[in-house]
Amino acid sequence: MPGGRLTQRERQQIALGLADSLAYAEIARRLDRPTSTITREVMRNGGATAYRADLAHRATERRAHRRGPASSRGPESAPQPHGRDAEAVAEYEETLTTVLMASGLPKMTARVLTCLFTADAGSLTASQLAQRLRVSPASISKAIAFLESQSLVRRERDERRRDRYIVDDELFYQATIASARSNDQLVETARQGVAILGPNTPAAIRLENIARFLDFISESITRAAEQAREVLHTKPETTSDDTAQPSRDHG
Repeated sequence: MPGGRLTQRERQQIALGLADSLAYAEIARRLDRPTSTITREVMRNGGATAYRADLAHRATERRAHRRGPASSRGPESAPQPHGRDAEAVAEYEETLTTVLMASGLPKMTARVLTCLFTADAGSLTASQLAQRLRVSPASISKAIAFLESQSLVRRERDERRRDRYIVDDELFYQATIASARSNDQLVETARQGVAILGPNTPAAIRLENIARFLDFISESITRAAEQAREVLHTKPETTSDDTAQPSRDHG
């Protein structure tokens, strides 16, 4: 499998693949590249609908010029536990950040969440986050405030009375429920419009259909989250054929 930066020709092939509505995995297979490389390339250069090969190539060259020679300052140079490949970890973190940004998170918020997701402890202090990301404490504070508002992180005081920001299993459930309930106000407001605009008018029918749709989605998400909640409290179990299977965590 080839390594190194994407060439201009490869970027042109990516653009053609996107124009043909090919999946990232299929484009990656044709270029003999990791799918994560294609995902990161597309997401950081406008997304599938706005990707342009020439613009992406120039942007990459500008970024490389600003960085200059490889240095030991980046997060990829930090010692890695469990014998992990530092370069592979750094590449994965960049990919995860890019995908989180594509889902709607601001860049710094996505970077903070990636740090928390990939920390074995699942928690870091503000100073640890600032050090890892090489940004100001104010940037961390703003990102954390947004994540807390979305129920994506929680904070606890440690033994040294420092705030620690935590991602744990139950938070995913809580965030899903919060997301489902976030539609409630829109549903209520839409139905107020039905009464005001007249129940049989085209506008009122449209609003009622929106309310019914969002009601159904919220109920379905809540029901699915309740049913799947147990998955968040299981540990993968390796079977004889090396296939990971969920196992109930009793301890």
